[in-house]
Amino acid sequence: MTLAPLTLPTSADPADWLAFLDARSRAALPQAEGLVDRLRAHEAGDPAALTTWNDLGVVLANASNSCGLLSQVHPDAGVRDEAEKLETELHGFRTRLMLDTDVYARLAALEGRSLDDVLGEGADRVLADALRAFRRSGVDRDEGTREVLRGLSERENDLSQAFSRNIRDGATSTRVPAAALDGLPADYVEAHPVAEDGTVEITTGYPDTHPFLAFSTDREARRAVMTTFLNLGWPANDAVLADLLAVREEEARTLGYSGWPDFDAEVKMIGSGDAIAAFVSKIAADATDSAARDAALLTERARQDHPGLERLDVADARHYGEVVRRERFEVDAQQTRTYFDFTRVRQGLLDVTGRLFGLTYTAVPDAPSWHDEVAVYDVTLDDTGEILGRIHLDLHPRPGKYNHAAQFDLVPGVAGRQLPEGVLVCNFGRGLMEHSEVVTLFHEFGHLLHHTLAGRHAWVRFSGVATEWDFVEAPSQMLEEWAWDHGVLATFATDAAGEPIPADLVDRMREAEEFGKGYYARTQMFYAAISYWLHQERPADLTARVAELSAEYATWAQLPDTHFHCGFGHLGGYTSAYYTYMWSLVIAKDLFSAFDTEDLFAPDVARRYRDTVLAAGGSDDAAVLVERFLGRPYDNRAFTAWLES
Repeated sequence: MTLAPLTLPTSADPADWLAFLDARSRAALPQAEGLVDRLRAHEAGDPAALTTWNDLGVVLANASNSCGLLSQVHPDAGVRDEAEKLETELHGFRTRLMLDTDVYARLAALEGRSLDDVLGEGADRVLADALRAFRRSGVDRDEGTREVLRGLSERENDLSQAFSRNIRDGATSTRVPAAALDGLPADYVEAHPVAEDGTVEITTGYPDTHPFLAFSTDREARRAVMTTFLNLGWPANDAVLADLLAVREEEARTLGYSGWPDFDAEVKMIGSGDAIAAFVSKIAADATDSAARDAALLTERARQDHPGLERLDVADARHYGEVVRRERFEVDAQQTRTYFDFTRVRQGLLDVTGRLFGLTYTAVPDAPSWHDEVAVYDVTLDDTGEILGRIHLDLHPRPGKYNHAAQFDLVPGVAGRQLPEGVLVCNFGRGLMEHSEVVTLFHEFGHLLHHTLAGRHAWVRFSGVATEWDFVEAPSQMLEEWAWDHGVLATFATDAAGEPIPADLVDRMREAEEFGKGYYARTQMFYAAISYWLHQERPADLTARVAELSAEYATWAQLPDTHFHCGFGHLGGYTSAYYTYMWSLVIAKDLFSAFDTEDLFAPDVARRYRDTVLAAGGSDDAAVLVERFLGRPYDNRAFTAWLES
């Protein structure tokens, strides 16, 4: 049987998309209620109850994914608002479901039985995961406690949505003198017309803010732009975040945990909140010497322009990092970007990953979508000709759109039932790209590959990026390595005359990138410390506590009167676990050690990695998948060697 992709509205009319949401998400609620009734009707000990549980999971995932995506990407505010409302309704249903003692009893009656022989491989794991999730929701508590937890869950969802909405809809801009564009690329200058008052507008969107901070020679303008950027979500999100931290803490303590970090870490590789704090401290300490050495070089260079400067701040760091790379390593980002035309990069990404993993991407130019800039491709496995799924690339900024870079699920793949569909949501410019943006594109595409390749499991719980949360970044971080290899880049990185990027330039780019890894690591640990300690302590003054953490962990000085935490969107989804980016990087470096750096297109190891790690989805613990691929347990030797080199 050939599976068809999801049917999306063919019209841009918001009414059609509202009708789609009604049919895809709202209509799922009575369907889900029917499955709950069927689940309750199973006799105690009937293994078929787990199959019904899986059916329910498919229905809820389909409904949640559609409204979760459209709330972040649809151009019409009315559609986004309706999608958010549906997210809330579905979250409420899930909360009630996970506190339903009758449903829990039907599944708990299966505990201790060997279901794999009856229902197929993975059944025992699905049951164990479901029962753990029920108990973590508080289903085994008294009725009064369950009611408290129900209210807390709904409140947490409302606050998380508000936190994200305030960042997404709070996009703003800074007006700076036109002369502040000195040092910016010609295409950037052309895209920023001068107003009658002699100023230009720099928005908080990444394609505006990041190049300006890197290339503008006007220090005061850089500080103004950075201040605006660091005040996204302020002041509204200060109160929202305080409430969100309190609700999470109350939920965790009601369930018997010492606090939210312990509750959240229980289902991750790291295991406990204390382990998070220890990991953050260790990585920060390991990176201290490297960070201090490289920061001193940046500061020394900055003093040539600003004598008496004591310490670089966050508005200076990107600029002087660029200056030092240009002068010390002869890497000029404005030169390198001439090799990275967006259209060629996008096609190159598809060519590289297709060749590496044995995939073919077929453009579907007439595929309906929520915006006409979204590119759609069907993905086929070369070995068998099997259609694996469909991907949607939504890569340019627009008003009201999610303003970071992420992969969103649209459809979870389920063997024999539905093809996986995933969406890459980024905010790149439409012309030339910085190499750092190319790296980001490879990274996020790694998530999309993971979602697509792991879409052939019978159990929806295993579908896609379904491993422990602190492993999900590792495959994407490893794929970044292909964006640093000359043999790979030369296949698509060409200048206007068609000349490929020179090998010696790529070598210098890599050397320049390695230059700042110490302060990069400490910056990441600053973010991880915010994520952990705000949840662990719930300080009365969030801004003051963030300033203290900056002084302890960050290499660069804060700007006065800024409130980074209000725009730190990861506090919504990652909660206390931002450490996972660096935790995953340790594993990513070890995974990459299995590849031949002299031939990154070597098929054998790539296909083995594809099948043992990516295609496995959540069917086993991440540590088991990695050991299966490497032939040994993972360790930190490759990461330590990288950090200390």
